[in-house]
Amino acid sequence: MAIIIKNQEQIEGIRKSSQLAGHTLNFIAPYVKPGVNTEYLDNLIEQFMRDHGAIPATLNYNGYPKSSCISPNNVICHGIPSKEMVLKEGDIVNIDVTTILNGYYGDTSRMFQIGEISKEANDLLEATKHCLNLGIQQVRPGNYFGNIGYVISRYAQAKGYSVVYEFCGHGVGIQFHEDPQVDHIARKNTGAIMKPGMIFTIEPMINMGKARVSVDKHDGWTARTVDNKLSAQYEHTVLVTAEGVEVLTDVDGMFSMTPINNAAL
Repeated sequence: MAIIIKNQEQIEGIRKSSQLAGHTLNFIAPYVKPGVNTEYLDNLIEQFMRDHGAIPATLNYNGYPKSSCISPNNVICHGIPSKEMVLKEGDIVNIDVTTILNGYYGDTSRMFQIGEISKEANDLLEATKHCLNLGIQQVRPGNYFGNIGYVISRYAQAKGYSVVYEFCGHGVGIQFHEDPQVDHIARKNTGAIMKPGMIFTIEPMINMGKARVSVDKHDGWTARTVDNKLSAQYEHTVLVTAEGVEVLTDVDGMFSMTPINNAAL
């Protein structure tokens, strides 16, 4: 399956959906606090999306039962919201949302701190956020997709962390998951070449311990670290432009749309 080059109409539709996904995370942020169960958060997320003319992409996707993925502490990804999962002081939690707005998809996630967290948890979050930023800095026409994973893995491993390789980023926009597969561990100057109009996610999952994943046999979704150590993830949907990169899910103005100097690679 070839990587889809989006036209201007598609790009605009995906941009609007991506912006809504980003605003969804901003909306839910004040509710993410000690004593709150994750099903309550999921219900709020779904209602916010529907109030803005969108539907949650995860709901009933391959049998997934909820409108978001909420993954605390040692859950790497695909945590299923529930009344039993109650957030407590010191937790870290990833909330991952994907909107479908007028048929177009936008996908993003971020970490939230529940009250005061440990220094080691905070260091993990900062390193994971930096991994995402490094990956985004590699997005420009003519660059190799492998360089995203190359810079992410090099940095994470230098910090003493491991990079999950059993899940990856992906093309997105017209479908939930498209080509290419965006690996977060890769060799330098490998993979497909980026071209303007390509849209995909970068979503590094960084573990404090081992990189391996254990998927819950009971629900078939919840992916945990094999050693029960902490994991963190940040995700954005990005567009390759003629000049460099546009971070479509960035609603807080954290990223420039101008070309980035990649001389340090």
